[in-house]
Amino acid sequence: MPPTNASDERLREERQPLLTELPVLNPATEELVATVPAATPADVDAAVTRAAAAQTAWAAAAPADRARLLRRFAAVVDAHAEELALLEVREAGHTIGNARWEAGNVRDLLDYAAGGVERLNGRQIPVPGGLDVTLLEPLGVVGVIAPWNFPMPIAAWATAPALAAGNAVLLKPAETTPLTALRLAALALEAGLPEHLFQVLPGEGPVAGEALVTHPGIAKIVFTGSTRTGKRIMAKAADQVKRLTLELGGKSPNIVFADADIEAAAAAAPMAFLDNSGQDCCARTRILVQRGAYDRFLELLAPAIEETVVGDPLDERTQMGPLISRAQLDRVRSYVPEDAEAITGKAPEGPGFWFPPTVLTGVAEDAPCAVEEIFGPVAVVLPFEDEADAIRLANATPYGLSGSIWTRDVGRALRASRAVRAGNLSVNSHSSVRYWTPFGGFRQSGLGRELGPDALTAFTETKNVFISTEG
Repeated sequence: MPPTNASDERLREERQPLLTELPVLNPATEELVATVPAATPADVDAAVTRAAAAQTAWAAAAPADRARLLRRFAAVVDAHAEELALLEVREAGHTIGNARWEAGNVRDLLDYAAGGVERLNGRQIPVPGGLDVTLLEPLGVVGVIAPWNFPMPIAAWATAPALAAGNAVLLKPAETTPLTALRLAALALEAGLPEHLFQVLPGEGPVAGEALVTHPGIAKIVFTGSTRTGKRIMAKAADQVKRLTLELGGKSPNIVFADADIEAAAAAAPMAFLDNSGQDCCARTRILVQRGAYDRFLELLAPAIEETVVGDPLDERTQMGPLISRAQLDRVRSYVPEDAEAITGKAPEGPGFWFPPTVLTGVAEDAPCAVEEIFGPVAVVLPFEDEADAIRLANATPYGLSGSIWTRDVGRALRASRAVRAGNLSVNSHSSVRYWTPFGGFRQSGLGRELGPDALTAFTETKNVFISTEG
């Protein structure tokens, strides 16, 4: 089964029947939350025209004015943070604690991007016969195709720096989670951002998403989702040599050496793959443990898995909520045979897309569950012999997004960090994402980097200007 990531954006080669409305279900109850009009290619075309006009004026505005409006946008988001968090719980099934963090992250991303507006500097390059300078100019209209696993923050990863760099943004949220995106667009207007500068276009991937990718008025596409869909987007963007940032699949390793603090490593391991119900491309779903510590690690891990609180996302005590949809639940189930050797927790019965925390043991290192992205609360534990064997196992997938290394040996930590082919690594930690630092993958985990001090430059073109001083 091909891996999927956080997206229902299946830009299929064949045209799909056009939906006029998108139903939004509460993943914890299966109740209908809302229906949202679905954008057509004609809607996308009209939005591009409006955005292009708005972008011209926005790019001409003084940098301080752009920064001031983005900070005001951040303040308005902050004032509505609880409302946004509750909306995220209803449409995505996130725990209330996670949803509050996500709303706060949108605020922080806008603040951080605003701080970069007046530091978006070119260079002066020494040359004979004149003066040479580079200018960083906005691309124009940027299309963002966001996923359902972290609808608010990942949309903001692209939207905040793109706006700060002087671009307009058309955001297509995932089909199942459009509500927070629509609310953010309304809050942008409330904050005073120009009309049509930031527009949200809910719709089907093969319809609205494809229209964004192929529209000649879109200068760049930022996509978060499956590797399979990312490849299709690359192919469709090639005809126009369209700029791309792709954040795709992952199958991240959690490497535990025998000299590590085994108690700390075991205590941290559950939420490294259970957070957001495992619907995280950085989830440490391949737990690699050195053979000398393997039995002790499992002994410590088992009670933590069994005691994980799965339930009502609005309950402050809940650690893990439901999966996003029936289709995702069926997919996760397909990776766990009924007779699997496993450590499992408990999950609610009845309505909702629930799956228990699950750790598979005794599986082959090349089994589908060990190499394919499941995107659910399922991990495998594999033993390794020595440092070389750990690196071999860590790199034994086509992905390279994230990973963790647990050891007390600083030299080993540095060697392993250089050897693991992944874009984001943590030592004695599972932290992958900070808005201050770059994020992105190696190999089939994607192209480009988001976040960090260079985020704004990813939404610019470099223009070189030579001014002759002779004659």
